[in-house]
Amino acid sequence: MEPTYFDVLIIGAGLSGISAGYHLQTECPTKTFAILEGREALGGTWDLFRYPGIRSDSDMYTLGYSFKPWTNPKSIADGSSILAYIQETAQEFGIDRHIRFRHRVERAAWSSETSRWTVDVRVGPDAELRRYSCSFLYACAGYYDYENPYTPDFPGRSRFEGRVVHPQFWTDDIDYEGKKVVVIGSGATAVTLVPELSKRAAHVTMLQRSPTYIVSAPERDPLADLLRDKVPPKAAYSLTRWKNVLVSMALYNYCRRFPDEAKALIVGQVERQLRDSPRAAEHFRPTYKPWDQRLCLVPNGDLFGAIRDGVASVVTDHIESFTATGIRLKSGKELDADLIVTATGLTMKFLGGIELTVDGVKVNPNDKLTYKGMMCSDVPNLALAIGYTNASWTLKCDLTSEYVCRLINHMDEHGYASCVPRWNDPAMKAEPLIALDSGYFHRGLHLYPKQGSAAPFRLYMNYALDRIALRHAPVTDGSMEFSKA
Repeated sequence: MEPTYFDVLIIGAGLSGISAGYHLQTECPTKTFAILEGREALGGTWDLFRYPGIRSDSDMYTLGYSFKPWTNPKSIADGSSILAYIQETAQEFGIDRHIRFRHRVERAAWSSETSRWTVDVRVGPDAELRRYSCSFLYACAGYYDYENPYTPDFPGRSRFEGRVVHPQFWTDDIDYEGKKVVVIGSGATAVTLVPELSKRAAHVTMLQRSPTYIVSAPERDPLADLLRDKVPPKAAYSLTRWKNVLVSMALYNYCRRFPDEAKALIVGQVERQLRDSPRAAEHFRPTYKPWDQRLCLVPNGDLFGAIRDGVASVVTDHIESFTATGIRLKSGKELDADLIVTATGLTMKFLGGIELTVDGVKVNPNDKLTYKGMMCSDVPNLALAIGYTNASWTLKCDLTSEYVCRLINHMDEHGYASCVPRWNDPAMKAEPLIALDSGYFHRGLHLYPKQGSAAPFRLYMNYALDRIALRHAPVTDGSMEFSKA
């Protein structure tokens, strides 16, 4: 089977894949490329997730692209608006013409002899095998499993006579009108679902094992509203974007440096919103430090409004068993339910589950170090789009795409065919990639590369430092090894 060749193959047509396509055609205009998308539509997460109220948990002035202003008045935007923005971007810049839908990548094999990747792809409903090759592979496949979310094995689940659904598999036929709903979880998905479901349900209970830090923010950005009719859209977008970048960096650093003060600030905000429901406020006092896990964002305090109105409530307890009519808790209390929603998290998946080999040897990602948070040691001509956990995903992915283009152009200018980061320092210590205590990170970090104890293998999760490292620092830094064909 003779493979179809492109200079660059991008895996995934979600938020980061469209960004990659834009930067590649803008900064490397002579390069041929294709975007291989396993599903039948672009948009990634924002096309996959259809549960009620789905929205961004970051402001759209930083989650949006650096090259495409977000003009919707909502800063915390609903999923359909975000999907429309991604679709519009792909069409406006002609990126959609490069997408090959229902192309699911199974494996990729690097050959040092040819300085190329050979990529096996299953195509269409019959999963026909098709082969591609490329000089550079850029994975924009996200970090979680689209087919298998995380759902614990709850005792007695089969006894429950109602419906149990994970938000990742939400469909239009799920009926919650006038029903008693229990949402299991307290993360970003749960705090989105509860206020939205409570608009039509008889009552919604958020059942959590432990409290989460929840921050309320305006749905609309005051600065963006102020600038909207006073300065050109691109300037207004840039100013609002930088304001939000700096505020989020300041908040994160404040939380890490002064955890007790930050906790008092965040919990105090909740208590003020629930001042008429002091018993409810008890369920929003976490035992861990802020940013040991990701903070949850709720626009205009909608979750707290639903609690104040009595249409939603929070219970902190552990599940003993499902029953025919609901859930029995370890405290002895029972929660009646017609519908149970298991907002229990994601299952992490590296590179969308693609099997990698280098010169016939299978790559175990956990044995590698990440280079600048976007390549793997000893794996040539492969970049990964992995965003921030403490800021908007797209901020890092845009920088990564810019760096990939710089790297490709540098190789062209000097006649190189391959580039590979090398972990040459024996004193370099390997550490977990992500320093968060969230359950899905703990369950999935063994699938991912580690980070090193010093640059350029250190993952800083800092936009300012990454701008220097990825946009301005030389690509020749002593750790990147270049080779000619």
